[in-house]
Amino acid sequence: MAKVPIDIRTGAIKTERLIGIDLGTTNSLVAYMHGDEPSVISSKTTHEKIVPSVVYFDDNFAPIVGSLAKEFQIQRPERTIYSVKRLLGRAFEDIKTELDHLSYTINPDQSDKVCMIEIQGGQAGKETRHFTPTEISSMILKALKQRAEDYFEEPIFKAVITVPAYFNDAQRQATKDAGKLAGLDVLRIINEPTAASLAYGLDKQKDGTIAVYDLGGGTFDISILRLDDGIFDVLSTNGNTHLGGDDIDQALMSRFANEIKAQLSIDIFENQSHKQALRHASEQAKQALTNEDETHISVDFGDKTFRRILNLEEFDKLVLSVVEKTKRPCFQALKDAELTPEDIDAVVLVGGSTRTRAVKRFVSEIFGGKTPYDSLNPDEVVALGAAVQASVLSGDNDDILLLDVTPLSLGIETVGGGTVPIIPRNSKVPIRVGQEFTTSVDNQTGVDIHVVQGERELVKDNRSLAKFTLKPIPPLPAGMPRILVIFALDADGLLSVTAKDQRSGKEQSIEVKPTYGLEDSEVERMLQDSMEHAQEDFDTRMFVEAKVEGQAMADSIEHTIERNKVLFETLSTEEQEAVVKITNALKEALLTEDRELIQNLTVQANEQTTHFAQVVMNNAVGEALREKSVDDV
Repeated sequence: MAKVPIDIRTGAIKTERLIGIDLGTTNSLVAYMHGDEPSVISSKTTHEKIVPSVVYFDDNFAPIVGSLAKEFQIQRPERTIYSVKRLLGRAFEDIKTELDHLSYTINPDQSDKVCMIEIQGGQAGKETRHFTPTEISSMILKALKQRAEDYFEEPIFKAVITVPAYFNDAQRQATKDAGKLAGLDVLRIINEPTAASLAYGLDKQKDGTIAVYDLGGGTFDISILRLDDGIFDVLSTNGNTHLGGDDIDQALMSRFANEIKAQLSIDIFENQSHKQALRHASEQAKQALTNEDETHISVDFGDKTFRRILNLEEFDKLVLSVVEKTKRPCFQALKDAELTPEDIDAVVLVGGSTRTRAVKRFVSEIFGGKTPYDSLNPDEVVALGAAVQASVLSGDNDDILLLDVTPLSLGIETVGGGTVPIIPRNSKVPIRVGQEFTTSVDNQTGVDIHVVQGERELVKDNRSLAKFTLKPIPPLPAGMPRILVIFALDADGLLSVTAKDQRSGKEQSIEVKPTYGLEDSEVERMLQDSMEHAQEDFDTRMFVEAKVEGQAMADSIEHTIERNKVLFETLSTEEQEAVVKITNALKEALLTEDRELIQNLTVQANEQTTHFAQVVMNNAVGEALREKSVDDV
């Protein structure tokens, strides 16, 4: 029986509170609706709104989250976990080239499916424990949940959590799992750009087309939304799941590290404490240059100190080397939405990195000189939007409807290694689509369903999500079974697949919950490859399809002759020889790479055997009608 919350003072049934959470790469926040306006919840003791997305483990493996944990980044860097959002839904193969930037250890031997973060502790530091990015993220979410419970003085069980629009299925599922581990029922996973638009109250303004440029600590998203009478319709989305403010910090660190090595003969990357001290100084310099034109940098390395002045001009050049990488996704999102920069009515900035003056100028130039919306704190705007969406789900606000999209196509493998998209990319979610397929081999008793994600024509070039087998099905001639495959993508962007044999009613379903992630910038690469190899992919697919069709034709002719030898011998000698000749020619062509020849011979084989097929059909009908009366028929 479900629990009903009761106000113990009045005995009245209470409305269950929903909170909005921005689980960020660098910082995280929790928000709620205060009347008609969203508000970020501050700590009761420190009054801080932001919770740094950092977790430190003490000698007994007890986690410390937030500002206190961040203080240990220099003292105990090997036990201090940061930027864990970049690891969600990813395996060791995906992040092995990025390990130099981490002060903690990823165990490669245990990270085949999911990254395993290794922590040394216990007595004399000889005990080893492993934690997944999902577990670390759940610790951050628990801290946010606790903050909300302290504020409201009541338990909190339900939340809306934001993710980058370009998070793939594995990353979204990992986020939802983290919420579950934290004791939260995650009612909705909402895309960060959409949340930002809600926070700005753009749903209450005139209708129009909005671009949301979201450069956070570790991810970049660009989304194009159309607002029409309170309905947010996401037209397109693009981005890079591994590009953000961390990369600006890394650019500064690399510049300073070279100078430190030349001046002080210190390689900061050989000492984790030195590296974290320089990281901290780089972050401070970046923040200072948000408003100042120069800043003084001073970092102590024991008996040596590195000092220098960083001016705005030098800093802007480093920033632009990073943000230039956001230009292509922006233009691709516009192209997918069939719009130009001039068609955009408003540009919204999201993410702490957009505070930088160079970023603001860069974004303005991309979108035709428009001044971006930046009046709200870019660190808070996503959490505020999540709170607005939470109010919609709670029934307190029914003036808004969100229509998000899926960033990549979802489909299945067909005979010959081709891919058939069931849900094309940029389709509105939630969505449910069915498509009917059949068999290619006689007497099949099972059908393998291989679910893939991506934009390429062939399975080998896309990402495998799941495999399952529908069985048993009645053994029938090829082409006779009717297999209905249904893809259902929910509002969180999570997929379930059902396959059903229409004749027997046999059904098999699977929730696609991959435990591995994409390689660095995999989604962006998938889209880029699909454009660069479009003609090549098309030609390859056409060849594969021609070969499959030709092989099916040759096999069908030979099987039909084998089963109907007596009928075949009733044909004239010339017709028999012609059928055999065209069949042999087709089989020889199938050994070549000549698509046009295969297609032509397949057509000729079909035409040449039409009369024989009619003879076989007439005989079958005659056999069926034999010894039956007119009334029976």
